[in-house]
Amino acid sequence: MPKHPAKPSGASLAAVHYRVEVADLHAHLFRITLTIARPAALQRLVLPVWIPGSYLVREFSKNLQGLRARQGTRALPAGQIEQLDKCSWQVLCSPDRPLVLAYEVYANDNSVRTASLDAGRGFFNGSSLCLQVEDQHRAAHALEVVSAPAISAWSVATGLSPLKINRQGFGTYLAANYDELVDCPVEMGSFWSGSFSACGVPHRFVVAGATASFDGARLLADTRKICEAQIRFWHGSKKPPHKNYLFMLNAVDDGYGGLEHRNSTALICQRQDLPRLGSSKLPEGYTTLRGLISHEYFHTWNVKRLRPAEFGTYAYGRENYTQLLWFFEGFTSYYDDLLLRRAGLIDDAAYLKLLNKTINQVMQTPGRLLQSAAQASFDAWVKYYRQDENTPNATVSYYTKGALIALCFDLTLRAESKGTTLVTLDDVMRQLWLRCRGGVMTEADFAAALQEVGGRSYAPEIASWVHGKSELPLRELLQRHGVAVLDEPAQLAQTLGLRVQESSGVQVKTVLRGGAAERAGFAAGDEWLGVEPVATGKRKPPAEGWRLARLDDLMLYAGARKKMLALVARDKRLLRLELSLPPAASTWRLVLRDAALVAPWLSPVA
Repeated sequence: MPKHPAKPSGASLAAVHYRVEVADLHAHLFRITLTIARPAALQRLVLPVWIPGSYLVREFSKNLQGLRARQGTRALPAGQIEQLDKCSWQVLCSPDRPLVLAYEVYANDNSVRTASLDAGRGFFNGSSLCLQVEDQHRAAHALEVVSAPAISAWSVATGLSPLKINRQGFGTYLAANYDELVDCPVEMGSFWSGSFSACGVPHRFVVAGATASFDGARLLADTRKICEAQIRFWHGSKKPPHKNYLFMLNAVDDGYGGLEHRNSTALICQRQDLPRLGSSKLPEGYTTLRGLISHEYFHTWNVKRLRPAEFGTYAYGRENYTQLLWFFEGFTSYYDDLLLRRAGLIDDAAYLKLLNKTINQVMQTPGRLLQSAAQASFDAWVKYYRQDENTPNATVSYYTKGALIALCFDLTLRAESKGTTLVTLDDVMRQLWLRCRGGVMTEADFAAALQEVGGRSYAPEIASWVHGKSELPLRELLQRHGVAVLDEPAQLAQTLGLRVQESSGVQVKTVLRGGAAERAGFAAGDEWLGVEPVATGKRKPPAEGWRLARLDDLMLYAGARKKMLALVARDKRLLRLELSLPPAASTWRLVLRDAALVAPWLSPVA
């Protein structure tokens, strides 16, 4: 490593300049050189503890090491660099000279939220690498991504505006402020790249980790349909607010997820879910991937621009609370699959199957009767992102419950439409965009937009569906719009009130509140080894029992018996639990009954 960090190029064009280079591929280290053109005499710096869109304090500063500073050729003594708390520092310096700080960041998290670096690929979010300069976060920021012999074959992709870059994308990029800088992740590597235009807006798609069978043309064509459907959803024939857009997809052996940004998104999927050349049959997971693409792209409007008032200015050093994630994540979850249908990428049956899955996920979560969607939003920091064996009993997902709230509002508005004018949740979303000018909003804004579009107050529905814990009127609304709701026997695990893993025997992961398994005394972490008959009257049961290889074996061995002894291992102890077998629980199955009634809701975009 050089004694003094290299001088940044183009530093004079930005008040704050970051130079990012590879320090050591095999040690997973980025080197960052931060130049502050006009520092304060006592300059304070903060590294974010979270990244917008992922509501968990992740303590990015744990990966920062070797912080040092200089002015000109003079290295500042260690005593002039003081760490104030877990994520902030202050530097005593001369305010009339540029301050240069250098440090390394360990990057070995192959997710969309932080940073990763190895011999095959580099990726980072600015919130993981770039110290925020206090009192200068609104000034122009420059990011210089430096090439090196070890990565000479790599390219760079980012949503930042280029200032001076080479053909591979290495060079200097500009951001209007710190928020924009950390909202534009950077992909580095030998990735596949393709592009298309949607409603006149240039879009680029880069894919890392794909195999030779990957059908990039199919992915581009489908993504274009998604983007065009959403641009028209929000703006009709008018231009959208973004001038370009970048999809960054990391294909891995096992993984799934995405994180939205203002003009880009970072995605992860399984390689086997990508479309394949020469294959007419699409992988089952490809519909899930397209739903993820749709979800993150919808966030371009819903949370990155139209956003909670509490997110008007991000505080990167602490949690940022809102009760509106049921709207921003839930309503986005409603429209992601619905717009796949309207884009013509799936049919009615496929859409209803996806909706059916969401409904059953919520109906099979006891926590829905304990926590409202608004409470779930506020508790995201400590509950949704910190799930354990009790999560289904204590919480409800603001994604799935929020999606069903959106469904209820949409179908209610449609049902109450008068005359020949159809009123929908689509109209409410567009009215909100206009009302809030594509900026911050409150629940009161949502209520006002509902009333403006629907012609009445929807305060009772908001109170019940958003802030209440009672069941949603799903069955009635679906049947009114041509979808039959059938009750069918649920799987055995749901009937017993269990969630299990069956990779090697039967491992109990969750015991659901109020179920037969809880009454019998099962606990999360139990290994269910086998079953034995229960003695009845004076008759003794047979001495032998049965080993369980999978949960469904239970009914084979129980026969007509209503009680069995469950043999479980817990903390190396063997326990016998008396289990009463309940009647089969029910689950919903949605069936299309009236295509004419469904059509106005699910019809593809013309």
